[in-house]
Amino acid sequence: MEFYNIYFVGIGGIGMSSLARYFLHTGRRVGGYDRTESALTWELEAEGAQVHYHDSVEAIPMEFRDAGSTLVVYTPAVPAEHSELVWFRENGFRVEKRSEMLGHLSAGRYVMAVAGTHGKTTVSTLTAWLNHSAGLTGQGRVCGTGEGGTGTGSAFLGGISRNFRSNLVLGSGNRLAVEADEYDRSFLRLHPDCAVITSTDPDHLDIYGSHENLLEAFRRFASQVRQTLIVRKGALDGLQGIGAEVMEYSLDEPCAFHARNIRAAEGGKYRFDVVFPDMVLEDCTLGVPGLINVENAVAASTLMWAAGFDCARLREGLAGFEGVKRRFEFYINTPSQVYMDDYAHHPGELTAAIGSLRGMFPGRKLTAVFQPHLYSRTADHYEGFAKALSLADEVVLNPIYPARELPLEGVTSQLIGQRLTVPWRLVPKEEIASTLAGMDTDVVATFGAGDIDRHCGEIEQVLKSKTL
Repeated sequence: MEFYNIYFVGIGGIGMSSLARYFLHTGRRVGGYDRTESALTWELEAEGAQVHYHDSVEAIPMEFRDAGSTLVVYTPAVPAEHSELVWFRENGFRVEKRSEMLGHLSAGRYVMAVAGTHGKTTVSTLTAWLNHSAGLTGQGRVCGTGEGGTGTGSAFLGGISRNFRSNLVLGSGNRLAVEADEYDRSFLRLHPDCAVITSTDPDHLDIYGSHENLLEAFRRFASQVRQTLIVRKGALDGLQGIGAEVMEYSLDEPCAFHARNIRAAEGGKYRFDVVFPDMVLEDCTLGVPGLINVENAVAASTLMWAAGFDCARLREGLAGFEGVKRRFEFYINTPSQVYMDDYAHHPGELTAAIGSLRGMFPGRKLTAVFQPHLYSRTADHYEGFAKALSLADEVVLNPIYPARELPLEGVTSQLIGQRLTVPWRLVPKEEIASTLAGMDTDVVATFGAGDIDRHCGEIEQVLKSKTL
């Protein structure tokens, strides 16, 4: 790439920050804007990026004001009228979406992509870890016992891997694991060699207009897969005639890839066998709890099968997986108090997460704390949210986190609350911890894709004090 300076508009986003880290690693000068400070932006600054937090052309450092040496990357979550973005466009800068840049960086690589309206972050992160642990240097469906292990590939992730302590993985091999995001049709910039589609539930209808339009975008993505496409059983039809080989996976329903002989293990984890079309990898243990993660493990293993892996090391990699920040992340797990935080922000995700908690802690009281994300998503799914949250014993709702949106008339968290069939209350996010302190709690879970995670530490301390 001919540009020495890379400027990111929305640098603090999880996907944007992985690209920023990549360019810092290559020795480029990196700068950018984000609306709010966060742990990610602080880390980027510590790694050498110049970051500011005011939408102001005057705040753009002088080093990034030359169109000949500066490339601008932006996230579609930033409004089109953003003053810095407008200035760059009006002054002749090359301006690209994050998805375009990811497409450039994936060119010439063996791309292993994970798409889906939920589940893709955990599956792509596990894929990156398994590729690091058990990937073979060549491609092919051979369960090898030779070259494999560390350094076999890189990854751009949509979450912070607890194994790598980052959302960027750099390895010496040609494989690249990526999260293929359907928002703003970003995944259509990718032409992966192998891909998984985890789910196609209705989401981002502010972009797509209808569920059918969303499904059609997934079919188009599927048509761009070069070799092997693995779809969760029942998630997407109409794939006849595409160039890739199409196969299915499931949790435990017989198909090309599935788990069998699933049994509970210590700490909410599970032991299971992974069934492949041509073999069975017996007696696996996943390093993170929850039945939902067994299905995620099957999905990640399908990509390893398509690309080639070492059997013994794959089993070790599954056992050594530490998970993803904010994906079924436990802060407390004792017989008297449990606290788990999760990024779930769609009814399907909430249903799966709460179902997994019920399976792990049968008969225990479950308190769900939920911060809805986006007015448009709440308007589209408030009935689904209420149905999913009613699987808990009681619910604490927060006001809607608006992110990039302006309020919609009549759309509030009360739309969800009024349809709940369990006791509920509405409190500001700043009062979650104090509210929980006064409640009779046993198993507590916080959910949401906004900024509810900024209160996890405070919640943890309050709930820990109940165990003393």
